[in-house]
Order: sequence, then C-alpha cells, then structure tokens
Amino acid sequence: MTVAGTEPPPTEHLPAVADAYELGEVHSVRYLAEGLLNRNWKLDTDKGSFALKEVVNTPVDKLRRSLTVLSRLKTAGLPVCAPYLSVTSEPLVTMGHRSYCLLPWVEGAHRQGAELHRSEAHALGSLLGRIHRGLADPAVPLGHVGERPRAKGTAPEAALAEADRFLGTIARLDEPGLFDQATERALHQRKRLIVEHADQRPADDAPAGPWGWTHGDFQPLNVLWRQGTVAAVLDWDRLGIRPYAEEVVRTAQVQFGTANGYLDLDLVAAFVTGYRSQRDLADEDLADAVERLWWKRLTDYWQLQFHYDKNDFGADALWESGERLIQWWTEERDTVRVAFLSR
Repeated sequence: MTVAGTEPPPTEHLPAVADAYELGEVHSVRYLAEGLLNRNWKLDTDKGSFALKEVVNTPVDKLRRSLTVLSRLKTAGLPVCAPYLSVTSEPLVTMGHRSYCLLPWVEGAHRQGAELHRSEAHALGSLLGRIHRGLADPAVPLGHVGERPRAKGTAPEAALAEADRFLGTIARLDEPGLFDQATERALHQRKRLIVEHADQRPADDAPAGPWGWTHGDFQPLNVLWRQGTVAAVLDWDRLGIRPYAEEVVRTAQVQFGTANGYLDLDLVAAFVTGYRSQRDLADEDLADAVERLWWKRLTDYWQLQFHYDKNDFGADALWESGERLIQWWTEERDTVRVAFLSR
C-alpha cells in the first residue's frame, strides 16, 4: 500500500474500515489537506476509488441522520454523494472514539467565486434553492422545523472585551511575529468600528423570513465543479434548521469574497437571482440577513480563537482577508445590500 499527503492515514482503523465496507485490499491512501475540521482520504482499493471521511465534533446520531438524508436527495436528482452502507447496513462505522463514512470518489475541482462566470454563479444559487426545496420535501427523513430560530447578535461590550483579550495575549508574547503585529493593528481598527457602529446591532434575536432545513456550510470547499457544472455538494455535517436568507447570504459572502477584501457584487447578484428563481425570498428578509451577517463578522474572532486558544493556524489567512472585507463592507453597506436584493 502506498501513502501520500501531509498526514498519515488512519492506520490503526484502516483495515477494520476496509473490512466493514468489504473493500478488499487497499492499494493506496492519499490524505486530502483541504478543509478545517474533518479529515478525508482518497482510497484506491480492489473495489475502486472512494472518499473516506473521519468526522470530528459531530454527534453520531446527527451524522447518521445527515447521511440518510443524502440517499433521499440523490434519488431526487440532486448532486450529492450518497454514502455506502457497511456490511451491517449502516452508513457510519465507529471505531473507538472515531467515526468514519465511505462515499463515492467524485472527480472535480473546488472553485472560488472569482473563478465563476456569471451564469455559473446563477446556477449555483439555483442549486441552493433546489437543495432547500429538496430538504423541505416531506419524504426526506427530517423532523419538524419547529419555532423560528433565534440569532442573538453579540453585544458591543462583549465584542470589545474579546478584542482586548487577544490584545492582552499578543502583549504577553516574548517575540510577536508578523501575524501578531498585523493582528494587533487590526484589533484596534476593529474596536474603533464597533464603537462607531454600536447602535446598529440587530434590534432583536428573531431573523426575518421563512426557515427550514439547510446545508449549513455551502461554500467552495464543499462544492465540486466539473466541466462548468456542480458535480457534488459535500460535507453535510452541519445540516440544521436556519432561516433560508441566512444561508443564502452567508454562502454568497464566503463564495464571492476576494482575497483583496471585497465582495464581487456582480456575482453576488447573479447568485441571489438564481436562488430566487427556485424559492422566493422577500427583499426585507434578505436585507435583514445581510445586516445580521455584517454585524456577526464585525464582532466575531473565531479565526483568532483557533490561532491563540487552540494553536491551530489553519485559519490565519481567513482572518487577514476577513479583516480587509469587514473594513470594505462597513464602508459599502448600502451598495452591498442592493446587490443582495437582485431578482
């Protein structure tokens, strides 16, 4: 067996996983470095090529439910990877404290927003609308959506205190590096913006518009493209109940944000128009979601929590581009809002 990639394969569990899915001999294992949370490998075996996923921080019952949903969505014609069942007819295999699922290997590429043509952005939005429709189908084994989800915006005082916490951490470093120095400057800028816009925190914790089951992380690393169309939507671990507008706006922001720190608003407009060709969302619902996400980005430091609290530097580049984005977005709020109301 050959091994490639920057991390070792799940050596201790690989033979048992292969037996659980009756894969025969595993000829090669390639670790896939993309992604922040779960670990993934490509396996070449006697039975063909597969994607093996080790899931982290997702309860087993929720993961099993998500995998079951994929089989139904696949039947409905959506580009998802239905899981293979083990010899015990389970979509999930648990070994010790680790859980694995086996999925078809799909050839394709992850594409950032700037790489898409306008027609492709429209098609991507249309696909998200179809996914929301598919998840709302009564035949899909998901529970009742229940009451409106809540989304409490971070209080300005709490956001300022968190910024000060990281400034204190940096001040205590013996030899601050370039990242630390840039972060210190960015935190002072962020604090000024929060103080300036403190009165524009969302007025309540009740997002506007309809809600239902959503993918939860519909973004470039979870979408595979092949020959101009989406070949597969991956990673359904965050399947959950949210306002539809929230997922539309978050997806557009992540997909069409550039490293230079702005949103490609032409592609944002095409994406939203594509979504609204499948599911209607009122202007006021989208506007509410845009402002809520702007405030969330303004008051959120999750990348620094990874860097300083967990010693995980995988999100450092996202912090740097995110800082440029929030500066630009705050200056262009009206223009951004108009782009998201496209039909």
